[in-house]
Amino acid sequence: MWKLALRNVSRQKLRTAMTVGAIAAGVVSLVLAGGFVADIFVQLREFTIHSQLGHMQVYKEGYYQYGTQAPAKYVIDDPEPVKAALLKNPQVNDVMARLNFSGLMSNGRSDLAIIGEGVEPNKEQKLGTYLSIIAGRHLTDDDQFGIVLGEGVAQSQKLSPGERVTLLMNNKDGSLNSLDFEVVGVFRSFSKEFDSRAVRIPLAAAQELLTSPGVNSLVVSLQRTADTEAVAAATRLQLSGKGYELKTWEELSDFYRSTVELYDVQFGVLRLIILGMVVLGVANSVNMSIFERYGEFGTMRALGDRNRTVFGLILAENVIVGSTGAAIGIVLGILLAVAISAVGIPMPPPPNSNTPYVAYIRLVPLDLLGAFVIGLMAAVTAASMPSWRVSRSHVADALRRNI
Repeated sequence: MWKLALRNVSRQKLRTAMTVGAIAAGVVSLVLAGGFVADIFVQLREFTIHSQLGHMQVYKEGYYQYGTQAPAKYVIDDPEPVKAALLKNPQVNDVMARLNFSGLMSNGRSDLAIIGEGVEPNKEQKLGTYLSIIAGRHLTDDDQFGIVLGEGVAQSQKLSPGERVTLLMNNKDGSLNSLDFEVVGVFRSFSKEFDSRAVRIPLAAAQELLTSPGVNSLVVSLQRTADTEAVAAATRLQLSGKGYELKTWEELSDFYRSTVELYDVQFGVLRLIILGMVVLGVANSVNMSIFERYGEFGTMRALGDRNRTVFGLILAENVIVGSTGAAIGIVLGILLAVAISAVGIPMPPPPNSNTPYVAYIRLVPLDLLGAFVIGLMAAVTAASMPSWRVSRSHVADALRRNI
């Protein structure tokens, strides 16, 4: 059967080449589109992790639900034992403490409501590889009363490195406290909304402002992002019953989840459109081939071949054509993806961001397999109805085509 099918395919070289080309073009489109979407997911994920959230965050139980209204009530008073326990996992790269606060920032001319984080500067600098400094420099452990401002904060208050500001807020007892800081830098993260209100100061200064020795969260940085779910599951078991809760970066990032859902739907529709176009193109070629060979199939059946034999032969021919076209499409798609990624695709800032980026075409094995299967199924689907129709035709009618 397969030997005969291969010989039949090679008889009509031009038509076969056109069919193979149509399938290959569809598969190339799927490879490039899938690789582009995969790169968006990867870059958005890494921006989210390495500019704000880390891979995981550990809080005192109840903080995630109620802590934004009253962060002082959900403080980890002694974070060092928890840090030590987390660092025992070989997949954990580092653990850093943060203390969140909100209040007013004054530059002597006007006040601005801000949200802030007390951080461990040197550790945060290693984590925040996607947090770019657009003026000045990063905070360091030597900056006892230094402050870095989000881009939006600096623009609205007309502040630049070297100027001084005052932070005013309520401490844990409800009384007002204030400290003066020197602006050492202006940062830009992936989120424009975050940059419009956020400031960062050293952890010790934040604890002095809030008169609290504790922290609100422990941010965990991992060796590999792919290990996040496994490490999170093990850490939840480790912290179970001790009054802590853990959230992964994906649970904390509503924007990432919404973006993934949106692009998944869009790419699913794109797959259907490409599948439809390939099916229509292949169906035309298959129908022409079957029409020209109608008498041949009638002769086969007159010589004793069953209906299912004719049906199977036509499907076998299209499996060969479909797999050949899909394989060529995969190879061409990989070569084009490598060539495009070597140059990069300059992209404008995404929604809610000020940061442009360079996109690439990522080769994901599952996406390549999916593109191959879609190319193959397109050929088989296009041949199914004509094959069934010719295998059910009357032998006499088919033989008349030979006259």
